[in-house]
Amino acid sequence: MVQERPPVYALLADGTTVEIRPAVPADFDAVKAMHEAMSPDNSYMRFFNISRLSAEIEARRISRDPALGSAALLAVANGEVVGVASYVPLKEDPSTAEVAFAVADHMHHRGIATLLLEHLVSLARSRQITTFTAETLTENQAMLGVFTEVGLPVRRRYREGVIDLTFPLPGPGDSDSYSDAVAERERRADAASLRHIFAPESVAVIGASRRRGTVGRAILDNIRAAGYAGRLYLVNPRARQVGGEPYLASALDLPEPADLAVIAVPAAQVLEVAAQCGQRGVRSLVVITSGLDPEQSANLLAITRRHGMRLVGPDCFGVAVPGLGLDATFAARPARPGVTGLVMQSGGLGFALVDHLSRLGIGISSFASVGRKLDVSGNDMLMWWEHDDVTRLAVLYLESFGNPRKFARTARRVGAKMPVLTVHAASNGQSSAADQALFEQAGVIVAHSVGELTETAALLATQPVPAGRTVAVVSNVGGAGMLAAGACTELGLTVHQPRGLTRRRLRTLLPGGTVTGPVDTTAAVSAGDFRRCLELLAADEDVDAMIALVLPTGATGDLITAIQDADVGVPLAAVALDQVEAVRLMPQSADSQIPVYDVPEAAAVALAHTARYGAWRTGPHGQVPIFPDVRAADARALVTGFLHREPSGGWLPPDKTADLLHCYGIRLVDAEPVGSEDEAVRAAAAVSGPVVPGAAAGP
Repeated sequence: MVQERPPVYALLADGTTVEIRPAVPADFDAVKAMHEAMSPDNSYMRFFNISRLSAEIEARRISRDPALGSAALLAVANGEVVGVASYVPLKEDPSTAEVAFAVADHMHHRGIATLLLEHLVSLARSRQITTFTAETLTENQAMLGVFTEVGLPVRRRYREGVIDLTFPLPGPGDSDSYSDAVAERERRADAASLRHIFAPESVAVIGASRRRGTVGRAILDNIRAAGYAGRLYLVNPRARQVGGEPYLASALDLPEPADLAVIAVPAAQVLEVAAQCGQRGVRSLVVITSGLDPEQSANLLAITRRHGMRLVGPDCFGVAVPGLGLDATFAARPARPGVTGLVMQSGGLGFALVDHLSRLGIGISSFASVGRKLDVSGNDMLMWWEHDDVTRLAVLYLESFGNPRKFARTARRVGAKMPVLTVHAASNGQSSAADQALFEQAGVIVAHSVGELTETAALLATQPVPAGRTVAVVSNVGGAGMLAAGACTELGLTVHQPRGLTRRRLRTLLPGGTVTGPVDTTAAVSAGDFRRCLELLAADEDVDAMIALVLPTGATGDLITAIQDADVGVPLAAVALDQVEAVRLMPQSADSQIPVYDVPEAAAVALAHTARYGAWRTGPHGQVPIFPDVRAADARALVTGFLHREPSGGWLPPDKTADLLHCYGIRLVDAEPVGSEDEAVRAAAAVSGPVVPGAAAGP
């Protein structure tokens, strides 16, 4: 039955949250009120007539206990029914159902009908319904647009001012156009919902103390110091002003619904403060507070969903958008504006990475410490960076994935546009084989340490992605070149061996050097010859990337400058063997930089990561194969039938379990059910060959 489906929360096109749930008899008054409030024009579009009885008749139809196979869903925002959708199977063809919608007048053009249709499609497919039909007036362009936008193929038939619409529902192996349309709508809605967090025009800090050294006060001071240009409000019932700015006693006193409220109050006060924010119309929350128990956490999430607020946290370090001057964290040092998006569960480690990336000059586009991840997660951040037009690198440190399939799908799509990097450890401190496989399939670059991640990010942020795995190694110190070559080989890279014209030119340029690869220029090489050596190798069509290693000597010129001045068209990593920092960036031209590492192995590791990423990005990703002997429809029908009989779920009987496995070509050994030891002995005696006793699955 439809009523047994749990309510879900979903995002509208403008980023606000609505609850989608089945209609029940108690909804009669609310459904009737929504229809009664519709304008005469909209009522006519829905019912093809104007009658005072239409609202009551429709409310009774929607809110009654549905007939077998029919469904009615509601969209609820802030406790108000703002949309209704239903379908009823046709008597002459139960696999076809007629669908109808209505949306409250003040909620038009926000994607409610589209969202309801998506949920109806999902429900109908689980019930073996293959086709939807609908009737609409020719002038009802809004409803015609809903059917078009949802991504389903629509057949139209015109008759006397009415359009009959028929659209088959997608099944296994069908075109991905519907799934793509649903995913794109979700991405747009998710990005719209996050703009209040990462592009807020107004911020309220709730719980900032007058005393320095507290978390709330540190957040306030950081927002001020970063130069946030939006409207800033301070809320603390126990203070009047700080630095000449007045405090408000409650979120209810805010002069406007703030885009973002940062909450740093004791755990016992969080729910009350969050509810006040929702009542005032605040659009998003960052809850810094730690120590919420599971019940408090569940209630906090329920409050934010009821009021349509996005939530970062709780138990987090805050958010920052350096380009907007927003530093709603209690970090000791501000982040530098840049191109790296960073999301962390461990806020402390996040601050460390912010410092590293800021020091390098790569900088941060936006940062989020998501803490307990009750709402905003790594998936959300990936979708935000995909559309923010600033981020060029996505960095994640997450201990878990709430929805691995969604993460893989999102990371794969975003990874085709920008590198996605992570240092990953599961909650037990180990990165599992499943996680590794997930990252590999999604094209995520996995570093084994924070230092390795920073060094790889330095290369990806400044150099193009290699077109292949062949690396030219050039050094004025033979031993360092051999170390680099050995590291490249161990990491799956191919060390370039100059041939033909390239080798002959290198012999002329470096008469005392080694030109077979790795190239050893000798310690006495001049800066000019070192630069020309790099340019010769870069011009070789077999070279995909380069590592240039140098150690200044009294007999050489400035080899670092030679690397900077070299005109190379392939990714270049430098190694300065006398360098103190693990990695730094040096200018290459007016708008590009070169990463400089302190040891050969670091450069090799960074290049290996980027080369693997390049191969993943350009290679075929494949498709899920369709096996003709897999009976997915039969399996779905078996499970659906069981759930209709057992709405709360349960264990499939042994025979049905076998049938389900057989649908996917999984055969079981012959089994004989028995009810006692004596029956088991007799059954075993009747079998030739070994016998294994077993227990049937069950509670």
